[in-house]
Amino acid sequence: MASSLVRELMDSGIHFGHHCSRWNPKMGPYIAGTRNSIHIVDIRETVRGLLRAKKFLARVTANGQDVLFVGTKRQARETVTRHADRCGMHSVTERWLGGTLTNARTIRARLQRLEELEALVDSPQWDTDYSKKMKSTLTRELRKIRRNLDGIRRMNRLPGALVVIDVRKETNAVREARTLGIPTIGLIDTDSDPDFASIPIPGNDDAMRAIEVVMRQLADAVEEGRRARPEPIDQTDGQDATGAGKRRRPRRRPTSTWENAQAFGTVDSGAVGVASETPATDVSTTTETTASPAPIESPSAAIPNGAASGSEPPRAQV
Repeated sequence: MASSLVRELMDSGIHFGHHCSRWNPKMGPYIAGTRNSIHIVDIRETVRGLLRAKKFLARVTANGQDVLFVGTKRQARETVTRHADRCGMHSVTERWLGGTLTNARTIRARLQRLEELEALVDSPQWDTDYSKKMKSTLTRELRKIRRNLDGIRRMNRLPGALVVIDVRKETNAVREARTLGIPTIGLIDTDSDPDFASIPIPGNDDAMRAIEVVMRQLADAVEEGRRARPEPIDQTDGQDATGAGKRRRPRRRPTSTWENAQAFGTVDSGAVGVASETPATDVSTTTETTASPAPIESPSAAIPNGAASGSEPPRAQV
């Protein structure tokens, strides 16, 4: 697979860089040499960066996070849109609006406006209640919002990674991602700064075939990570699989004062007499009589009156 990937990258012309006079000195470790005053990118560094990016994207998407693909240059728009839709991720291909990541509240408000306009156009009032000039104004607004924000209308949270084609052109997107701590994967040419990308993929970012190969490989990694996501577990299924779930401990019934006194033998005789009353039975219908239980003497009855009141016990007379 590695040899076929290298052959495919070489055929796409990903190893051709810019003119020697336009190079960035920080790209020195990724340049293999020059040919006809054109820098040649080291294909081994390209393959190494591409494999690292695929592994990272698969791990990010497997953890449940999304990926945002950014490519607003003319050579990359159609390719980025097609592969982002194929793997079910978000994309920006027309224009990067300032604050797309750092000012998500305003972007969300514009997306709500987009939904309102689409609902208005589909409603029957569109043909009856609006003039021709008003229709033209609203249609122009709808077309503009849809062109700029249609690729991120399903992005309800910040992405876990940012894939950028030509980090030199997408400077605003990279800066917002670095501000929020979002890792970036960039296809960088010999005139770009590799420090702008967390995982640089050195290569030709102007060739359509090179962009196609890189985007196809990254989209395949995203699809692989999505397939590795754990399936959501239904609460009812989880209870059926493990039984009836955790049983709640039965609540203890509060014990009354009478039961506490009876348990510790501190029941008053008067209270016992009242509580131990039983309904009278007919003597003629009973053959045997049962002796009523003797009343329980309270502990205070066995103590002399003097001792109960706290005074000294009476002394015996000689």
